Amino acid sequence: MKEVQVTTNTATRSATRGVLYVHSAPSALCPHVEWAVGGVLGAPVNLDWTPQPAQSGSYRAELSWTGGAGTAAAVASALRGWNHLRFEITEEPTPGTEGSRYSYTPELGVFHAVTGLHGDILIPEDRLKAAVVKSALGEVTLLEEIDKLLGKPWDDELETFRHAGDGAPVRWLHQVV
Repeated sequence: MKEVQVTTNTATRSATRGVLYVHSAPSALCPHVEWAVGGVLGAPVNLDWTPQPAQSGSYRAELSWTGGAGTAAAVASALRGWNHLRFEITEEPTPGTEGSRYSYTPELGVFHAVTGLHGDILIPEDRLKAAVVKSALGEVTLLEEIDKLLGKPWDDELETFRHAGDGAPVRWLHQVV
């Protein structure tokens, strides 16, 4: 595995790590993804793109990264809204921050969840109360609303792309603090 050193200032942010999964991108978009992610990470990124068997003509890649808390949000913001791109990015919790998971599909947009120490999705109390109210008003069923809070529509759409990537190589990107 190739390792890339990244040096950025994290004096004001807790160091964390995570993984970016690009589930599908057309070949013309691949260098733009690398450029956008490299811009957030502060170092050039060269991903090992492999064909995505779940969608003809598209490619997939993975990148493990180390950086400041909030890096996953910055990468998700840099990549959101791109047609024909599907990705997920995770960020581990730190002593001062919760973890994060972002999922993106062109059809559904961005899903964000706060994650705990063991990767469980943590749903804030006010969002659960709102789900109960919507259900009581007959707008949706409680199960439908809980599925949205847990990101089930994104998981359903990305599942085919995840399995197609089993065994794909991972590139590690480390940051010097």
